[in-house]
Amino acid sequence: MTETVDIESIDWQKGNGLVPAIVQQPLSGQVLMLGYMNREAFEKTQETGRVTFYSRSRNTLWTKGETSGNYLDLKAMYLDCDNDTLLVSANPQGPVCHTGADTCFPASAESDLTFLAQLDALIAERDRQRPDKSYTTQLFVAGTARIAQKVGEEAVETALAAVTGDEAALLDESADLFYHLLVLLRARGLNLAALSQRLRARHQR
Repeated sequence: MTETVDIESIDWQKGNGLVPAIVQQPLSGQVLMLGYMNREAFEKTQETGRVTFYSRSRNTLWTKGETSGNYLDLKAMYLDCDNDTLLVSANPQGPVCHTGADTCFPASAESDLTFLAQLDALIAERDRQRPDKSYTTQLFVAGTARIAQKVGEEAVETALAAVTGDEAALLDESADLFYHLLVLLRARGLNLAALSQRLRARHQR
């Protein structure tokens, strides 16, 4: 169920009927863009599940992606401690920035962990599109058993690299292991978000 905010708890008066809405990618925490919402934009976002803003320059509502097709699919909304700023957790269907970039903010502002979510998304795209000459495509075509075998092989190589004390090799083998594990999860209909949720649940026990 989507976590949301009571519209009456928002302080609409402070910004003359508008509140900033910071959009964040749910898995990586990457900040994607900043927009503004009025009551109508907030309600439409909740009703449609696609993030909608109020354009201050055009004085009208606009749903992100209505022209490009790169919608922002709402996952959750949160209100800050002053009740005048929204944090919107949303999954982008494509590039967010008008420049074609994934975010309106510079790549230098990204967390090192952001790439893991990007890699997971890329693997999902490879699974859907199955482009020729892609190693990931070859794995999906080979099937779950072959992918599982690769995970086992990479796990052994990672353990051996750890025993030999070669840090560069350990990082390389760990990267191979993590990539193949993401492919295996995707082959079984799972993803990095599901793994993160399971780890979070265990941490809270």
